[in-house]
Amino acid sequence: MTQPDYSLEDIALSNGATLVAGTDEVGRGPLAGPVMAAAVILDPNQIPEGLNDSKKLSLKRREALYEEILAVADVGFGEASVAEIDEINILQASLLAMTRAVQNLSGRPDYVLIDGKLIPKGLNVPAEAVVKGDAKSVSISAASIVAKVRRDRHMLALAQQFPGYGWESNQGYPTKQHREAIHSLGITPHHRVSFKPIHNILYQAKNITS
Repeated sequence: MTQPDYSLEDIALSNGATLVAGTDEVGRGPLAGPVMAAAVILDPNQIPEGLNDSKKLSLKRREALYEEILAVADVGFGEASVAEIDEINILQASLLAMTRAVQNLSGRPDYVLIDGKLIPKGLNVPAEAVVKGDAKSVSISAASIVAKVRRDRHMLALAQQFPGYGWESNQGYPTKQHREAIHSLGITPHHRVSFKPIHNILYQAKNITS
């Protein structure tokens, strides 16, 4: 199994870039909570060992790498709220979150590696979209790790305010427990009403009461 490396960053640097960032988002699929992104500029001489797509790492390994990345890299965070997701759609919200993450870096990158197929319109920095980038570029995999840990912690905090939905373990994804809780407990302000399962429940409720 191939591991992500620094080769895409090296190409950008050899073409004249001085600061290369990787960015990724997490939270496109859940029915609840914001979509969160991170952007990371790694020091090529201090790359934490074991960087990989966050989904391929254990919780313990992600948490350890999160701390390592924050200690040695320039990290920017960005998010798009549930209201923004419902207003502009999840794809555009994901691109917006990544743009904000890049803007929140301490240093201004002159090249950005983006996980996925699309380059956000508002980025205003030369960029390259990298399909499955978190498995190819260590900068993107670092961004995927910090975004995942940060969002998981956010959903854990929300789970304490809104118990019963299982957000501490499903992070807002449409698990059986989460779907059943939506029917029995109702919708919270953190649910994405533009998403079909939530929209359908609201539509049914409206028809019952009208």
